[in-house]
Amino acid sequence: PLPLSLERQGAAHTTAKLAVARQGAAPQAWRTQEARKAFGSRHAAGLGAACALLGRTARSRRERRRFRLQAKAAPEKLETPPEMTFSPDDPSVFTLGVLGDLHLDPRDLDHSFEGRQHMKEALGESVNPFLVSLGDLGESKDCTQTKQIFSGTTACFELARDFLDGFDVKYDIVGGNHDLEGIDEFQTDEANMEAYLRLMGKESAHFCHEVAERTLLVGLGSTSFRNAPYTSHEVYIDQEQLDWFEKVIREHPADDDWKVFVFTHAPIIGSGLRVLQQVHVVNGCCWLNHNHPDMAKKFGQIVRENDCIKGWFSAHFHLSHDYEDSITFPGGNNSGACVFAQTGVMTARSSRDGRRHSRIIRGNSEGFQVCTVDHSKGGVVRLDATVQYSDSCFVDGMEALEEGVAQCSTLVYAHPHVDYDHDLWFSAYTPQEDDGCYIQDVTGTLNPVGSEADFSKPDTVCWWHMKDGAVLGVHNSMVIEYDATSLAPLGMVVSKDEMQDRRVAVIDDEWGGNALVLYDDDTHQVTVVQPNEDGSYWRRVVRNKMHRMKEMRREAAAKNWMKEMRGEAEVLSSYGPYTTSAGQVMGITTRAINPKAVASK
Repeated sequence: PLPLSLERQGAAHTTAKLAVARQGAAPQAWRTQEARKAFGSRHAAGLGAACALLGRTARSRRERRRFRLQAKAAPEKLETPPEMTFSPDDPSVFTLGVLGDLHLDPRDLDHSFEGRQHMKEALGESVNPFLVSLGDLGESKDCTQTKQIFSGTTACFELARDFLDGFDVKYDIVGGNHDLEGIDEFQTDEANMEAYLRLMGKESAHFCHEVAERTLLVGLGSTSFRNAPYTSHEVYIDQEQLDWFEKVIREHPADDDWKVFVFTHAPIIGSGLRVLQQVHVVNGCCWLNHNHPDMAKKFGQIVRENDCIKGWFSAHFHLSHDYEDSITFPGGNNSGACVFAQTGVMTARSSRDGRRHSRIIRGNSEGFQVCTVDHSKGGVVRLDATVQYSDSCFVDGMEALEEGVAQCSTLVYAHPHVDYDHDLWFSAYTPQEDDGCYIQDVTGTLNPVGSEADFSKPDTVCWWHMKDGAVLGVHNSMVIEYDATSLAPLGMVVSKDEMQDRRVAVIDDEWGGNALVLYDDDTHQVTVVQPNEDGSYWRRVVRNKMHRMKEMRREAAAKNWMKEMRGEAEVLSSYGPYTTSAGQVMGITTRAINPKAVASK
């Protein structure tokens, strides 16, 4: 493998680059997805076999762990991955099995049982094993011919308990977005949660286990479904859990040699993991607490401020590990000392890309390995990344350091493998400060006549800053909003149909700010894309699933009743503030209306 040069990519460096971009230092540019892929493939050639020393800020350790500050005039390279041994006599050694979305279906358990056997074999041969399930225990369908969704029911929890007990190792669970979906059996989230905890043998939605010497596992579970203000499939961590999590992290500092691994069903915003724009981004259920921005950003803040957090494992997307961004490393993505990793699914029925994967993590006081268990290849265990903790701090010899503060290092080796050689499920675009897609001057029309910026082409990509600090961009023929801090995608602002044959412009709003507008070449009509009342732009239009299901059941009943009387039926629905029962953003338009015409009706 060709190693990537060692380089320091600390959070301060990222912030500085972003500040330069906001000041208009980047040239106006456009990039199609084809060109961007070429750029990405060159970048990936290094990352695929990367051995990178990635910067992170660390305070002085106690006297027994003094740092060795070494000024380096040139980058270092490692030609081979670091070796790790896991002795049963070492009290710091541990082995973790991590399961993604199980979606158990009592009618179809062959792949589930096969996957369990693979994991039992891998864990049975390992030192100090422990298992974590990342939730979504049952299939979100009528699996029992009762016209009720199976996930979140007593029957689902009983099947999942029996299944997990069959691994014959200690385990714990975090709840996913489907685990409180028993809406016919339980009338409230609280009643559903009580059954989930009782039947799964848990005391709370969260957990904390010290599995080896100064190695802590922390899990946070979703607690809302019926009470969700928008989509029920947002993975929501309540304030009580968030406060508990912050307290646990604060009480286990890196200064005392603690290593913490975190488990949630969905990843946090800013993790950099691959997501699907037309599934999770536009529906507002990508990240933990996606529709609660202040809480969502708190997770990233905790990670950045606490070097003890070494790994964060999530599922939710039903994607495999055969993508370079199924694991992201600390450094330029401003993620402290934390490695983020996606976890796939056991069954072909649940897989979005046909792969069937789970995770194995092996670790000790020196670092850890992230592995894939490939269930479609007989349970073979593949080493994906090796992470070593380092006391050495590599700094630019010209850099001035604050007293007692150093830019210190986590050593990462991403092992190359042939399964990366594919181009399936292109992820949601995430802007990068140097990706060539940033627009410096957003005054006026962004896709004028005769320019190469054709927004009707799905592979046209660009992004820019509004004066109010919002980050907007075009990808897949939609306008998308991105988080201003992490540049992670937040949601859809303008839908594909509204973008058809339209020009996009950013104009002076005549009050010191600017406004996003759409117009076409044939009429005098101009559409103002208004920000939301909270200052964001992306449209939170997906409705709570429980309310939609009840509405559809009433419509079905009305159709049956009318057919009995008249032989046929056409069903209409009257709503409160809504005009549609669509549960997916891709079935909803952002097409503008004439507010005066509506008000006069």
